[in-house]
Amino acid sequence: MKLLVAVKHVPDTEARVRVAPDGISLDETGVKFVLSPYDEFALEEALRIREARGGEVILVCAGKEAATATLRQGLAMGADRAVIVRDEGFDRADALARARVLAAVMRMESPDLILMGKYGVGTDENQTGPMLAEILDLPHAAGVSKLELGPATFTAHREVEGAVEVMEGSLPAVITCEKGLNEPRYASLKGIMAAKKKTIEVKTVVDLGCDPADLGEGARVIWESMDLPPPRRAGRVLQGDPSQTAQELARLLREEARVI
Repeated sequence: MKLLVAVKHVPDTEARVRVAPDGISLDETGVKFVLSPYDEFALEEALRIREARGGEVILVCAGKEAATATLRQGLAMGADRAVIVRDEGFDRADALARARVLAAVMRMESPDLILMGKYGVGTDENQTGPMLAEILDLPHAAGVSKLELGPATFTAHREVEGAVEVMEGSLPAVITCEKGLNEPRYASLKGIMAAKKKTIEVKTVVDLGCDPADLGEGARVIWESMDLPPPRRAGRVLQGDPSQTAQELARLLREEARVI
């Protein structure tokens, strides 16, 4: 079974980010980049399916050259090979441009199942997966927390407002993965060493027949500015008699915070 996992190269969620002088990008000085956490669930699921059914797990990433390190991370976890569509313009690409490029790779590989995180942390768009499925005209299930496969079908469970929605469809399909689907493994020393010898195929947007303009001025979403959230105001401590402070707290919640 050929399993294709789309991944994204993102800043570590624990990193302290800063806005670059241009006002529309991150200052990457000292920032560690990693495999997007939700993509780890997708990769782990693909590895488990391969272990149960046999086949091949292929990583695909659309990003700049530095994203190769993230692909090595995925190869160390157990993926068989990787494809990177390399272009610095992916830092500014919108979800549709990414979906079009990923779709071109999918057509080239003809996988039996496509897995990816429900979104890449940082942008949190949750758009690339559905767009990819639409472009490829494939069934799609988003935010899946349990996945079962038949010979040519899938059953996906997703949590929706206190309930569980069960979706069924045919393969191939696009599945975006939610936290709780599994527990991603750590890369072993053996896996890290083996990853150095595994193949990462480099493609360009032109190689895939896609329009390079989609990554620049032709993008449908343009970043105009980037700002960090304003500093949080210091908390207030109410002191004195408990009955009086309780009344003051109620007043503040009603008149200033306006939550009651």
